[in-house]
Amino acid sequence: MKIEERKEGFVMRFLVYLFACCCSLSTLAWERKGVTISGSIQSDMLVPQHDSGTGAEKTGDFLNNTYFDLMLQSKYIDAGTRFEFLEYPLPGFEKDFKGWGVPNLWLKGKLGKVELTAGSFYEQFGSGFILRTYEERSLGIDNSLFGGRIVVKPTKGVTLKALSGVQRRYWNWNESLISGADAEVGIEEFIPSLQKSGTNVMLGGSWVNKYEKSDEKIYMSPVYRLRIPKFVNAWDVRLNFSRGPWSVLGEYAQKSNDPSYANDYIYRKGFAAMISGSYSGKGMSVLLQAKRSENMSFKSTTDVSKAIGISSAINHLPAFTQDQTYALAALYPYATQLADGEWAYQAELGYNFKKKTLLGGRYGMNVKANLSYVRAIDRQFYEGDDLVAKTNGYTSKFFKLGDQTYYRSFDLTLTRKLSKAFKLSLMYVNQQYNQLVVEGHGGIVHTNIYIADGKYQFSPKVTLRGELQYLTTKQDQGDWAYGLLELSLAPHWMFTVSDMWNCGETNLHYYQGLVTYNVGQHRIQAGYGRTRAGYNCSGGVCRYVPASRGLTLSYNYNF
Repeated sequence: MKIEERKEGFVMRFLVYLFACCCSLSTLAWERKGVTISGSIQSDMLVPQHDSGTGAEKTGDFLNNTYFDLMLQSKYIDAGTRFEFLEYPLPGFEKDFKGWGVPNLWLKGKLGKVELTAGSFYEQFGSGFILRTYEERSLGIDNSLFGGRIVVKPTKGVTLKALSGVQRRYWNWNESLISGADAEVGIEEFIPSLQKSGTNVMLGGSWVNKYEKSDEKIYMSPVYRLRIPKFVNAWDVRLNFSRGPWSVLGEYAQKSNDPSYANDYIYRKGFAAMISGSYSGKGMSVLLQAKRSENMSFKSTTDVSKAIGISSAINHLPAFTQDQTYALAALYPYATQLADGEWAYQAELGYNFKKKTLLGGRYGMNVKANLSYVRAIDRQFYEGDDLVAKTNGYTSKFFKLGDQTYYRSFDLTLTRKLSKAFKLSLMYVNQQYNQLVVEGHGGIVHTNIYIADGKYQFSPKVTLRGELQYLTTKQDQGDWAYGLLELSLAPHWMFTVSDMWNCGETNLHYYQGLVTYNVGQHRIQAGYGRTRAGYNCSGGVCRYVPASRGLTLSYNYNF
């Protein structure tokens, strides 16, 4: 008991000290003799309570995730570090997330056309098909590399990169070495006629290598053991064309044999190809995208315990589905199927009806429609139970679709200003969600979602916004209803109350009440309520978050 009391006392002293630092650091955001110091502090806290209705557990008396970033910038030298405190982490961040320390530290030198980084860094080649390291705290992702990177810009329009390092996994680094190179060339810089016509053409190419000397022994039978490649290579080429309102991007990536738990240890190359075209003119926008991928799970370790889930990912494939921001529309989010592969299509059309027209009315109206469709690829598995058939896996015709629909959605949004003070948005969403493929249980879930979002501005400083949402389905947990009211008193206060009610199977209410205060560069938010168990997603990457209930406090500061 005394040990726990000392731990709790340490946490409180740490938070008080951190707040004191915030106040004093406001004087450090200065620029003197070409040197700038900046940074940020984020601390999310929860006083958890047990809730038998939602299944939320009380895992401690006080939980918090705290991040402190500090950066120094000058003409020739940049440096930065991050301190993280997750000794008593929020729900969903237990196990590997637990701990505290300085996981990120870096130093960057800049001299003329050369930039050299040593320590922790993030990088993305192209669309991320073969390399994307980034941080997304809400998903618990920080797969930065620790090593060295050089960036050279020998002439205008040309950028060359080379890097090598080990990848962060929570509080440790995987042992494999990740190396790579990237080149991008702006063709228009060398062809004057392209510049005169306002045409931009970018040609890019990348290469990534993973070297891992693994001691893990994978047996396919009592006699035969797999030989896991020490080297896995991946390459990517891309072409981006833009002129006026038009833009087209084509990209292709390939990965060498990479048998792992994700692909059932088959010896087959991975592929990814996409084409994306867009038009954005006066009053209208169009987006058309298609992507095919197979066997593109690329992890920095073959150790199943370290590679399962979203950890240790080297690459990233965008989902090509609508990013939903409304609560019920985001209830069934799609996660990219990296190992099994998929065909993904997306089309979006936006149109602004002019003011003082029949459909535009007095203030004009915007209409946006989005169609997303993700389907399995056709895979013909080799017949037989022998080792060769198992490790060869399957054959697949490029343009042939598989027999399963992973995800389909149609969204229609109408936004119209009905008066100088009142703006209304109406949205309809129809979804087909393969819960078995994405989550590993259930079946096909069909939903219809209706959303109304209204905002009334009483004065330049007082705004009231409200949401009404309803989701109807005959599968999973049945229907849901959602309501929200948000009062903004600019520039400091915001008050929010909401309730998400499962009026189908469980009859549970997930209520929330929040008070937010902004002053200068500080933001404080306090609240109380329930959070349902489910998947939190961003860009086709999802992480399961358990249910929780209790008092929340969030503090953000940028200096």
